Amino acid sequence: MSNQLLTFLLLLLLVACQSPTPQNDPPQFIPSSEVPIPVKAGQQYQFGYLQVPENRSVKDSRSIQLPVYIFKSRSPQPQQDPIIYLVGGPGSSVMRAVPYMNYYRYLDDRDFILFEQRGTAYAQPHLACPEWAQATHQSLLTNRSMVAIDSLYYAAAKDCRDRLRSEGIDLNGYTTREIAADVADLAQALQLSSYNILSTSYGTKIAQVLMRDHPQGLRSVVMDSPLPLEVSWEEESPRNLLAAYEQLFKDCEEVEPCRGAFPKLKERFFDFLATQTPLDLELNPPQIAQSINFRLRGQDLLDLFYPGTSGAIHKAPMRIDQLVKGDYTYLRQLLENRASRLGDGQGKGMRMSVWCAEEAPFVDYKQTVNRDLPALGDWSMVEFDSTVCSIWGVRAEPPRENQAVRSAIPTLLISGEYDPVTPPIWARQMQERLSNSHQLIFTGWQHTPTTYWDNPCGMEAAHQFFNQPQQLPALDCLDQIGTVSFQLAEEER
Repeated sequence: MSNQLLTFLLLLLLVACQSPTPQNDPPQFIPSSEVPIPVKAGQQYQFGYLQVPENRSVKDSRSIQLPVYIFKSRSPQPQQDPIIYLVGGPGSSVMRAVPYMNYYRYLDDRDFILFEQRGTAYAQPHLACPEWAQATHQSLLTNRSMVAIDSLYYAAAKDCRDRLRSEGIDLNGYTTREIAADVADLAQALQLSSYNILSTSYGTKIAQVLMRDHPQGLRSVVMDSPLPLEVSWEEESPRNLLAAYEQLFKDCEEVEPCRGAFPKLKERFFDFLATQTPLDLELNPPQIAQSINFRLRGQDLLDLFYPGTSGAIHKAPMRIDQLVKGDYTYLRQLLENRASRLGDGQGKGMRMSVWCAEEAPFVDYKQTVNRDLPALGDWSMVEFDSTVCSIWGVRAEPPRENQAVRSAIPTLLISGEYDPVTPPIWARQMQERLSNSHQLIFTGWQHTPTTYWDNPCGMEAAHQFFNQPQQLPALDCLDQIGTVSFQLAEEER
């Protein structure tokens, strides 16, 4: 061997020694007899914690623990490819589903795994931000200016950040990429040679990253209300909300009972927003000691009055008609409900880490301003502004995390026709890159059809797809849904 070649090899070895690959403990599933949420009698399950590194890019990163329920199938001979359930948010807890496992049809054929995402309510650690919840509460108690309200949130973000960091939490470890790696580690720890993913809303982003980075063993994927990696939610959401209203008004206008009961509803609604706002209302919710003063701008009413569930769509024209006629009864109910759900900031820190690392770096904030309703002025639906994210201080994810995923893994895309959060058009766009995908649109339904408990048709679609992932589910229940029958008056009690 020549001296020059020997010197070159020694230099390569020296570089390798100076730049070690992060080494962390392998993932472990640690069974536990103590559960965070009790399971109803008769349901067979196993519970434990997945132990993984907090930040895989850091050598000797500390470990975190993520709760996992493995609910056993009702079948005496279950399929050997369980379903792992990924819910939305970011920041929502999957553990709310624990008491309702008897209703989940998936258990007829295979095991169903509830996996708590890192940073959420029952994970260890939990990135709660009660400071943020308190800022929200304070912002409602007096007629503060928008500048003063922003200052409340900026202080809350700083206080929460400082407290979590003082507890040793690495805020950079809470990203969609890390969660997807957690899922892959769970499959490895449980020795799953094949498994399926059921995902809703933000959970569909985790599913996409999983398909891209960890496709091994991934048999099929259901994305309910898909959120594509490549879209800017904040830039597109105002237009999506207005498009959903347009669909609602169009459908009402096309049927005589609704058109006759609520004539020119679209024109009257937008005229109300232009001429009667800001609207001031004082409430005294029974669960809050102080009165709350709400100053509602036109954009606030747009957000409030669009029905949040599939079961509320049929009442939407009637509720809007009541508002424009000066009947604020339902508006007060909405506001009292919002006041009662201020919460304690569960998962808010996790949400900020994800948002500020993956959404904010790719947002053109000029494009978030909507001017389609000139009478309302400039309005937007920004989740966390650039100042909040600057305070939170996490690293931006690489551009790859804002680019479309391509995959041939069998995928079912489920959308609600009236969903302004993740509109059906996004799922249609995703089909161009998912070569083995199908889409179902539920007429007259809203966000996350698989969780609409009044009608299990969405769940049945996902269930059927997991059994036959190479074809579009054929469902009698889908044909029976039909168009929305709008309610014309309050029902007598």
